[in-house]
Amino acid sequence: MANKSKSKKSRTLRPAQTQDRQPGLESEMRPRPKAEDNAEAGSNKFHGRVALITGGDSGIGRAVAISFAKEGADVAVIYLDEDSDAEETRELVEKHGARFLLLRGDVGDPAVCREAIEQTVREFGRLDVLVNNAGEQHPQKSIDRISPEQLERTFKTNIFSMFYLTSAALPHLQKGSAIINTTSVTAYRGSPTLLDYAATKGAIVAFTRSLAGNLAERGIRVNAVAPGPVWTPLIPSTFPAKKVAQFGSDVPLKRAGEPEEIAPSYVFLASDDASYMTGQVLHPNGGEIING
Repeated sequence: MANKSKSKKSRTLRPAQTQDRQPGLESEMRPRPKAEDNAEAGSNKFHGRVALITGGDSGIGRAVAISFAKEGADVAVIYLDEDSDAEETRELVEKHGARFLLLRGDVGDPAVCREAIEQTVREFGRLDVLVNNAGEQHPQKSIDRISPEQLERTFKTNIFSMFYLTSAALPHLQKGSAIINTTSVTAYRGSPTLLDYAATKGAIVAFTRSLAGNLAERGIRVNAVAPGPVWTPLIPSTFPAKKVAQFGSDVPLKRAGEPEEIAPSYVFLASDDASYMTGQVLHPNGGEIING
């Protein structure tokens, strides 16, 4: 008797939608991503500290900015050109009493990165936490469709920026400071249609581990977060509508995460609670087991 196998069907989790620009806009997403757990109160972990977050206008970066502000930090955010999203993030951060600085520019440009660090230090007098979070992705069916321009663009945004920002930030970081890099589950399992993106995310893991060893004697901790599927503007601005509707349904928890569910990993790694952790990667990914 022949074995019968049931095909797995992806569930429709949200309205099918796409955006014709990248970076995408959080304000155009339905439903809107959840950036803040209003029931969760801060405990003043970051009183007197200053954090700089790239890609902080929306998605995970916005949720991290809000969470840091709730913990008492002053926050600077670098974003590309999503002005309306960035202003909304300002409102969400400042309502918690934090000082906030918006910095507009392309993190793939080393001059922009240097100026962002200097402006942050001029505004707040110090820098304690650097969150390298900005990223972009452009699916292609085969490697021959990845143009030299796309390859260079993806690497500049996703990994070159981390070198530029970290180099500029180091003169201002002290013992007890923290650097947190956003990598991805694709660094561990790959992605057939995101070859260049996954390659940058693998590079970020190696960068994190190597930089952690390099800075250990200075007492500066370097860690990373490797999210799985998360409902952010990157998704509708990247994938076709049908895939967006089912995005995240293939992980054990059967849904994409919300930015507010990813932000606590960054709060932990930036805080003194993680004082004995460096060179590590946290995996809020909906239950996928990887060799992390």
